[in-house]
Amino acid sequence: MGLPSGGTIINFIVIGLFVVYMGQVAMTMYELFNPEACVPGKGTRCVTPHQKADSQFELRLYTSLSVSKTVREKDLMLAHREKQLDLTDDREISVNITLPLRTLNNGTLYAYVFLHPRGTSPFRDREVTVYQIAPLTKYTVPKAEAFNLLKEDDQQGNSTADEIPTAHWKSKLPIRVMQDPIPFHQQAIPNELYQLMRFTKNAEYLPILYVHELAQKNIELVPINRSIPEMTLNIVYSPISVGQLRLYVSLQHSMKMLQDFGFGEKDVEEVKSLFTDTGLYLLGLTVLVSMFHILFDFLAFKNDISYWKKRDTMVGLSIRTIVWRSISQIVIFLYLLDQDTSLLVLVPAGIGTVIEVWKVKKAFKLHISWSGWKPSVSFGTSTDSEKETQEFDKKAMKYLSYLLYPLCVAGALYSLIYVPHKSWYSWLINSLVNGVYAFGFLFMLPQLFVNYKLKSVAHLPWRAFMYKAFNTFIDDMFAFIITMPTAHRLACFRDDFVFLIYLYQRWLYPVDKTRVNEYGMSYEEKPATTVPSQEEKTHKD
Repeated sequence: MGLPSGGTIINFIVIGLFVVYMGQVAMTMYELFNPEACVPGKGTRCVTPHQKADSQFELRLYTSLSVSKTVREKDLMLAHREKQLDLTDDREISVNITLPLRTLNNGTLYAYVFLHPRGTSPFRDREVTVYQIAPLTKYTVPKAEAFNLLKEDDQQGNSTADEIPTAHWKSKLPIRVMQDPIPFHQQAIPNELYQLMRFTKNAEYLPILYVHELAQKNIELVPINRSIPEMTLNIVYSPISVGQLRLYVSLQHSMKMLQDFGFGEKDVEEVKSLFTDTGLYLLGLTVLVSMFHILFDFLAFKNDISYWKKRDTMVGLSIRTIVWRSISQIVIFLYLLDQDTSLLVLVPAGIGTVIEVWKVKKAFKLHISWSGWKPSVSFGTSTDSEKETQEFDKKAMKYLSYLLYPLCVAGALYSLIYVPHKSWYSWLINSLVNGVYAFGFLFMLPQLFVNYKLKSVAHLPWRAFMYKAFNTFIDDMFAFIITMPTAHRLACFRDDFVFLIYLYQRWLYPVDKTRVNEYGMSYEEKPATTVPSQEEKTHKD
């Protein structure tokens, strides 16, 4: 029994680290949702909640043009007063806010949210009052308007969005109050909660009020227009558990760190959506599946590169399929870049593009040599077996071209006439990518035809292929979770169809160990007919 190869050892190490990391994440999540409760005893000092089960509260919303550490009633303007708020029930309140002149002139506006017992004043009875400050406006670049490229009117001149950020209105204000009455050790209060806590003189903590800014999406922002001095604000209240509160506070700090590291606002917005647009159980499933997606992406890229690095022959492989996959990956990457897609989708697409271009170089046996600053390009020769594969490939592509090219041209013309676009470049990229997404799977069919003619699938990189297949099914789930263009979402389901056909061919053409594999080698040599020697005859007798 031989020793495992270097690639197998790397796989074991990566999977082992992945399992350890998953265990660490599971332990962290358990501790996050199950903090240790303080039990009073000798030498133990506990911090207990101040509110009782039958406590009644009032919610007040004020607005201000600035943020001040010293909160005074005369500096604030009352926008809404909810005299009876049940902390255990969800509630949504719609309020009309009159914008100050400074806010209408591209200024800011802040919300002061006060929570206090009924019958008290938030300014006179400060010891039992909690409050949070949150911005109601956000500066962002207006979204570019799309227009019909064939119509020459003033709409085209006004279609280009100003690159100067302007004030936008946050139409939703999510408010949360922690509902778990947990006593904490005075010296071991979780940091995520401590920064939100306010204490009484009796070492009791008041209701923990939290403005859930992660739930405020850029897609819900409304441009502020000077002609509309009043805006609608939806106050969305719901109770929250201690685990969810700690998780969201930690995520909010993580989002700020991502922006400090150079991540764009679009990327941060996609990460926020993963955690705020799903329920708790679906959130856990999403995190788990995301980890497996990253693992399979890594293993697929690694095994794909390893396979092509050792590959010296193109027998059984469709060169046209390889070239098409390279072109389509480039087009898809440019399209995702034009659509400001999340890095969660963009980075793997970019890595895949580089690998597909490298495969084309290997497929054509392209060698580049340098003589000083002058490059010299040479192509390798094809064997008879490779020429036979290319004939099958050419025959399959001939029939597909009769269907593919007219459909792509018709789709591009329809898009130009009836669909608005931001620019001619946007139309070109959209037309190309629609052809790739809608009809691109047809370019995978020549490989199926080659498999059929050779009655073999041993030449395919099955290990890398299976990792990609697992990710295809994962992408099906992410298609409903991660924000992505509709065409890219539909393409995730298109790959399932081709994958099932490949699986059927693998069952139809079982592996023959005497047949040449993907590296041009066979596992077992066919027994040769030879004449036994005299020594063998004597030993047999």
